[in-house]
Amino acid sequence: MIQRWRRMTFLHWRYPVEAVGPLLPAGLTPDAEDGQVWVGMLPFLMDEVRPPWVPGLPWLSTFPETNLRTYVRGPDGGAGIFFFSLDAARLPAVVAARVGLNLPYRWSRMSLRTDGDVTEYRGNRLYEPRGAGYRVRVRTGEAFPIAELGQIDHYLTTQYRLYTVVGGRLVSVDVWHPPWVLHRAEVLDLRQDLTAAAGLPAPHGSPLVHSSPGVRTRIGLPRVVR
Repeated sequence: MIQRWRRMTFLHWRYPVEAVGPLLPAGLTPDAEDGQVWVGMLPFLMDEVRPPWVPGLPWLSTFPETNLRTYVRGPDGGAGIFFFSLDAARLPAVVAARVGLNLPYRWSRMSLRTDGDVTEYRGNRLYEPRGAGYRVRVRTGEAFPIAELGQIDHYLTTQYRLYTVVGGRLVSVDVWHPPWVLHRAEVLDLRQDLTAAAGLPAPHGSPLVHSSPGVRTRIGLPRVVR
């Protein structure tokens, strides 16, 4: 697939390994340091979604999405991402991702609004007994000078592999995109229960925040992890 991820906000918290590890499928281990692993909530605008060489459809190809993810190591020691959930505002996209890759997509009523340097993301899951939702307001500032970005900034925003389980087998999918242009960001309002719906305890403290105008991506074919 070809995709463009726009108006991305990265919100990250530290979690103890014992809170995250039991939620991972066999073969994956938390990518931890000092007994802690990062969990990220990423709201953004999905755009230009299409197969290669096929034009996108305006309504179907553009919609808000929010994912909840953590950072893992595969059986070969390679780094990647595991998704606890992915909320999307287009039912066809939800169905296709669940059927094709068994990704934990949820159909949600969602909105993304920008007023100057402030972006507001909202979402509420539809037709789920437990439900889940969020409201996030973020003010975006100037771009980080490259010299000020540290290892953790790159680590949390530059991952090129995701893991999922299809038919009982661990599968990896590679993702290609240019480096993010990261901006400073400030959370003005944050209410969410996506972490609770995933089986995680409530996060402690303020998140580490990054913002970006976005990148264009290519999503590869799934491969069984041996």
